[in-house]
Amino acid sequence: MKKTVKNLTLTLLFLLLCAGMLLFSKRSLYYALTGLRLWFNNMIPALLPFMILSNLLIELQLTGQFVAILQPLLGRLFLSDSYGVYVLLIGFLCGFPMGAKVTSDLRRLGNLSKRDAAWLLAFCNNIGPIYFTGFVLLTLKITQPLPYLFGMYGIPFCYGFFLRRLPVYRPTDCASRTLLPKLPNASCTAASCAVSNTKATVALPLLDILDDAIMSALYAITRLGGYMIFFNLLNLLPDMLCALLPACLLEALDLTLLQGALNCLLEITSGISRLQDTAPLLVLVLLPFGGLSCIAQTYSMIKDTDLSLCSYILHKIILTALTFLYYLIYIHF
Repeated sequence: MKKTVKNLTLTLLFLLLCAGMLLFSKRSLYYALTGLRLWFNNMIPALLPFMILSNLLIELQLTGQFVAILQPLLGRLFLSDSYGVYVLLIGFLCGFPMGAKVTSDLRRLGNLSKRDAAWLLAFCNNIGPIYFTGFVLLTLKITQPLPYLFGMYGIPFCYGFFLRRLPVYRPTDCASRTLLPKLPNASCTAASCAVSNTKATVALPLLDILDDAIMSALYAITRLGGYMIFFNLLNLLPDMLCALLPACLLEALDLTLLQGALNCLLEITSGISRLQDTAPLLVLVLLPFGGLSCIAQTYSMIKDTDLSLCSYILHKIILTALTFLYYLIYIHF
């Protein structure tokens, strides 16, 4: 019964999208191009270099040296080793979805236990500070960023500190750090597989590792681009709904706010672009959740591991609720 309902729902969604692309061809082209531009102009320059460098650091086992200065402080504060501190830094400094990618990479290699990886994924996969200060705060016309920086990063930081003290995430000596079995993955192209099979005979292993790091990063960034285009295209559905509503109801509703909120839930950047500074509280509260596009992109990063997407979504909902409470208190006082 559940499978039948699921199939009917997906079929209906597919038919609605096809109808929307035919009936609103200009609008569908606009949304697809918006997703493509966001990916090409924002995501590739901001994330691809970090992905390549992170792959290199992990493959060369240099993560400990990278976090050596902050390891004594953050390691003691979060009861974590150098691998956990590395995820913490990359997740908060480089931004989404690097937190999820680095966590899954280290989990596959056995450098993180399942407990540690699940704990880090709960709070280290956030919107990047460059994106937040350079796009979000400017769009919302916020001139005093400190309270909002705490709302965006201070709350998950404290949340991660609190989670680490709970029995379910408290570190134990018997935590399993076994290397996960190699799963079939489309990123293993014929070229990359051929390279991996002949590593023993390569004269310059550093260049070989660099080549693998670049190919892995390109595959990951291409998947993220596909998700951005698809979820931007889903913005057709609210437009179609508004086209079917009676005129009297449309006049009573604030369509800009309604469509902007739905856009934020689907793909956060396009929603912010539509809302501008008309509803800053709504945008700031939805940012920790990230939208369905961010959820899908996170799944693409962790799907070959034993990490739970449902647990990740639950923590995102809790962080969203905590952020809402924080801003209510901040606005009141």
